[in-house]
Amino acid sequence: MSYLAVDIGGTFIKSAVVNDDHSLSVRDKIKTGGNQDNGILNKVESLVREELDRGEDIRGIGISTAGIVDREKGEIIYAGPTIPGYKGTPFKAHLSKRFGLPVHVENDVNAALLGEMWKGAGHGKDGVFCITLGTGIGGAFYSGGLTGGAHNQANAVGYLLKDPSGLNYEQRAATSALKLRLQESLGPGMETEELFERARAGDEQSRKIINDWAHDVAEGLAQIIIMFDPGHVIIGGGISQQGDFLLDIIKRHIESFLPPDFLKTEFKIAELFNDAALYGAVSLFMQPDK
Repeated sequence: MSYLAVDIGGTFIKSAVVNDDHSLSVRDKIKTGGNQDNGILNKVESLVREELDRGEDIRGIGISTAGIVDREKGEIIYAGPTIPGYKGTPFKAHLSKRFGLPVHVENDVNAALLGEMWKGAGHGKDGVFCITLGTGIGGAFYSGGLTGGAHNQANAVGYLLKDPSGLNYEQRAATSALKLRLQESLGPGMETEELFERARAGDEQSRKIINDWAHDVAEGLAQIIIMFDPGHVIIGGGISQQGDFLLDIIKRHIESFLPPDFLKTEFKIAELFNDAALYGAVSLFMQPDK
């Protein structure tokens, strides 16, 4: 018995079959493309059909996706500019009718947190906030279960801290903002991986760029700590692969935004990286008590 996990991002749609032993197999990755004429829904349908045609014993479909999700309806109820025309996409209604399988749809950061709670940095813990630093910034909180708010819009932390210039938290502190800073300082074509390599080697200009950006990241994390008092914060997103080097820089700034002796939260780097949302998308099938 297996479940199909699908992770929909602004650039790629990734999928994998999650087997009884929790291993991932039959991985696929395709371009997300535009959403004209329900293009994304049609691509997901094609992925499901391919797995069934291969003879996979698929018992359910778990979808992790960008945007705000009505978890009961399995439908996109809000999406930013990354995927135009995405609002209203009826994943659960369409796919369950087409294939006769149960379908669960989850916001991508919620799914990443569920994956980390099941197989990664949050295993065995409660009171865990996950923040993903990527093209944007997303958040999710697990306290006896996922918290979604009255309108499924809780934890949309990228919209925090809008300043007088109109820039919000994610516009200042997402990795896309870091990349803009480094290219303005060190020239076009520079990537964040090279920036961190230079910083690790002792380059002062690279260290300053990262340090200034980490200051903005820490400001948002401090607000999360004040609002939620999480026992643990997991930092995810591709840049989390910089590990403790990144974490140590961010942590140095957090206390400057908090009252003295206020910080008690433990910080951890995500462990599952790009597989977190795939595991999380099907975790409620494979861990029904959660």
